[in-house]
Amino acid sequence: MHPIRKHPLLEFNSNGIYCAQADVYIDPWRKVDRALITHAHADHARYGMKHYLTTSGSALIMRERIGHSLSIETTEYSQKHTIGGVKFSFHPAGHVLGSAMIRAEYKGEVWVASGDYKIGHDSFGNHFEPIPCHTFITESTFGLPVFRWEEESQVFDAINAWWKKNQSMGYTSIVYAYSLGKAQRVLQGIDPSIGPVVCHSAVQKLNRAIHDAGYSIHSSSSFTQWKDSPKEALPLVIAPPASADGPWMKNHKPYVTAIASGWMALRGNRRRRNVDRGFVLSDHADWKGLLFAIEQSQANQVLVTHGYSQLFSQYLTEKGWDARVAETAFSDGFHEVEENQASE
Repeated sequence: MHPIRKHPLLEFNSNGIYCAQADVYIDPWRKVDRALITHAHADHARYGMKHYLTTSGSALIMRERIGHSLSIETTEYSQKHTIGGVKFSFHPAGHVLGSAMIRAEYKGEVWVASGDYKIGHDSFGNHFEPIPCHTFITESTFGLPVFRWEEESQVFDAINAWWKKNQSMGYTSIVYAYSLGKAQRVLQGIDPSIGPVVCHSAVQKLNRAIHDAGYSIHSSSSFTQWKDSPKEALPLVIAPPASADGPWMKNHKPYVTAIASGWMALRGNRRRRNVDRGFVLSDHADWKGLLFAIEQSQANQVLVTHGYSQLFSQYLTEKGWDARVAETAFSDGFHEVEENQASE
């Protein structure tokens, strides 16, 4: 890889990640004219841009969450878009449905903005794809050695066993999971033969949109459908964390609660979340996954954002990478967003 030129192809300013040559932003956090969106989570896809470019998967979610009148141009993975002489393409990130890393190339120089990413299995076939580049902008949500994920199959075996045990004791099982990504991953991963699966309206709304767009997703019931159906077995309820202690919960007494999150790898988080059980399940790369992505990028320069960016950048520097922190609007250590969709 050749040296980085004096003026960077992508730079961080008060609006977001900016490409001056193309006059576009990646995941802007303020209103701009043209936005390239890595994925549809609320801290990356915001209302108010004049024009959006994103994957078809992200577009369908953005229309459900932000508004059907958005001006969105869609792209498929690896499809080239030339803007102001810069070649942009979107590549699978494995984070959630439609998530992408954005590659930008100009006069032989290549930058990649990762957005959020996960290494390994993805429920909708959006498997992480390493992209060689000169500069890699990487998240570091779980950029500490303590974060090392178990095999996904082991996590779902534990959830299924917990659900069965709760049924035998006469309890409904409630799993808190973020409404976009984590909730669908839980739905796809659990064993539906154990009993009915009921989803909070914030989750079920997205499930329907994903199903209607032609994606294969396991069936589930809304609270209303479940209340009106014969009760053959106690259900597994999937709800966003922000809905905890909502009035809907009284319909499921007696119940036990759990949360599916990468943060459950830290001792004490289950107690602070006031749940009975924590399952370590994340849609972000763990420590080993972050290092794998950086190594595979073959980058000369690494810019670290989100999460434990200072500590992770320092580690990379000590190991020989040219790494530094790039401050964003979301640079704290608790990046998995709780959706404010708690009504039911």
